[in-house]
This record gives sequence, C-alpha cells and structure tokens, in this order.
Amino acid sequence: MANRRINLCLARMCGEEQKYIQEAFDTNWVAPLGPNVDAFEALLERYEGCGKHIAALSSGTAALHLGLVMMGVERGDEVICQSWTFAASANPVVYQGATPVFVDSEEDTWNISPQLLETAVRDRIRITGRKPKAIVAVHQYGMPARMDEIMEIAARYEIPVLEDAAEALGSRYDGQICGTFGDYGVLSFNGNKMITTSGGGALVCPTAEAKQRTLFYATQAREPVPYYQHEVIGYNYRLSNICAGIGRGQMSVLDEHVEHHRRLAKLYAGLLAGVDGISMHMNPSERFDSNYWLSTIIIDSAVTGTDSEHIRRHLESCNIESRRLWKPMHMQPVYKDAPRYVDGVSERLAPAGLCLPSGPCVSEEDVHRIVNEIVRCVKR
Repeated sequence: MANRRINLCLARMCGEEQKYIQEAFDTNWVAPLGPNVDAFEALLERYEGCGKHIAALSSGTAALHLGLVMMGVERGDEVICQSWTFAASANPVVYQGATPVFVDSEEDTWNISPQLLETAVRDRIRITGRKPKAIVAVHQYGMPARMDEIMEIAARYEIPVLEDAAEALGSRYDGQICGTFGDYGVLSFNGNKMITTSGGGALVCPTAEAKQRTLFYATQAREPVPYYQHEVIGYNYRLSNICAGIGRGQMSVLDEHVEHHRRLAKLYAGLLAGVDGISMHMNPSERFDSNYWLSTIIIDSAVTGTDSEHIRRHLESCNIESRRLWKPMHMQPVYKDAPRYVDGVSERLAPAGLCLPSGPCVSEEDVHRIVNEIVRCVKR
C-alpha cells in the first residue's frame, strides 16, 4: 500500500520464539532463570566466538550498570564517556555516584576520538591527581569504534574499558566481533535492536568467575547461606526465562537481520549518491564492518535548502518514521556541569543528521519510497 506506515526499526519474529515460550509454560519455567536463559547465553557465547562468558540481563542499561560495578566504579570516581551517544551509555555512571567526563567523537566513525580520549585522561590526572576509573566506548548506530587505538590508550594508563555494543550486535572491527574488545562488553535486545527479547541485554564478561559475580549482583546480591543475608547492594537485573525464549528464537535469524540491514544501507547509499547535499554514513575503510543498525544521513542545509527537521516532518506526513541523531551528552541540561573535552564534531553533525527506517520489516521497495520523498522534499 502506498501509504502504509514505515516504522524506523521494528522487531520481526521468526516463528521459533513461540516454541521456546510454550516450552517455558509447559514446564512452568515462567519465573526468572530456567533452561531458556542458559541456552540463550550459550548461543550468544558461541556467536561471539572468543571464549568470553555472557550474563543475560533485563536490559542493556542494566548491563552497563553492572559493568561499572564489576570494574569497581564508586562514588567520587570519574568515568570517561563518549558524548555523542544515547543517555543510557552515561546515566549508569551517575547511578554509582561517579562523574562522567565527556569526550567528543571523531569525524569518520562518529565514535569517541582516540586523540581527545588521551587528552582527557592526561588532563584528568593533572587536575584530580587520579586516573579515571573506567572508559565507556560506544559503537554508535552499529559503526565500530577504533578499538585498537582505544584499547592501546587504556592499557597504557591501566584503565579498564566498558565496550557499549548495544547497537552493534553483528558489527566487526578488523574481523573481530564488537563487544569482545573491552574488559567488559554490553549487548542490548530492546525491541528495536538487531534481535529482541522484548526487553533485555547482556554483559560480556572476561571469565566464568566474573560472570558468576555479575549474576550475584543481578539477583540482589544474596549471599550463599541458608538464610537471607546481604553484604553488598544488589539489583533485580536478571533476564526472565520467557524473554530468553524469545531470544533463543531470534538467534536463528540474527545473521539474516544483519545482512538485511547492510543491504538496505547499500541501497540507500546508491539511491542518494546523486542527491547533492546529502551523504550516507558508511564504513570509513575495510577495517570497519558495521551492521548498520540504523542507516543515517547528514543533510547540508546550505546545499539542499532544507534541514533534518524539515525532512523528518515531511517524511512523517507521508507516514514514514525517521529520527534525529542523538543530542550529545555534554549539551544535555542534566550534564551541564560535567567535564568535557570537545572539538565541535558532534555539535556540528548531530543537528544535521537523520536516522532512516532500517529494520527487518523495511523492504527495498520501502527504501525507494523513502528516498523519493527525501528527493521531493529537497527539490521543493
């Protein structure tokens, strides 16, 4: 249908999900924990393929929070965070009573600038007399960050890295799966991610012992004694057996979803190649292999005579959902007093960008319709 609603990134069920959910009901495993959770974690560990251990949790934000807990981040610490990202990458720092130190992105990947990262580390040591307690590196919109440079800087200053791959399941950098570079990694299975568990996430842990400790914190930190004893603060962060059943089914179509997102991004890029003033954000080189969770464009208003908000509103009037790029954290009112090391990249690019429909329910015919409407908007 010509006016059918095109959503940004909806989940698509493969059919296997219902089988595992039914098994949970048939065996009365409807509460947190159970066979689906164990099986889902095992599938993820096999997919990551690096010998790390994965704890399935209630959300990607929970995984970020527990990653910081496992790294020992406490009140009074500073944590370096990518500024141009979604708020969930930074908010858990504040949960721990620590202070986020925001670092701007580089031009080509839109992820944390290694040069500014090292500047920030050196300056915080000079100002506070202490190293930042951790570094949170994000793969924004699925585009891999320069993890070799980030990890080299982190190793030189002996600072652990929490790698936020919430948007990057299936992305690779130098052939390695994103989420496996850092001391800990974060995955998300929210309803609009590459696969979904309805709501859920996971923490990629370096050892089996670290996974068990993570799960201890995720289940209210109850001590292993025959009565209720708690010696540290814990959380209710475990993924349910029902949601994990959805995840088990979704794993069967993960590769298909990744390839679909990449195919749409390539199609967008080809169709928009002849439109002056609009550029697709694509892999900077062969070292990068983005899953293109969301296909994103930058609009040069001086060339097109329009801007991202005008195009967004036009697409919405055509029943097509699009979304503005993240507003950088250092520009958010809630973080107005946070230290920041910025050079203008995110402040320039963020207002000029737009996320286009990219999910598994978006067809190639839909992409042609979307691009036609963008061209119409520009020409007017």
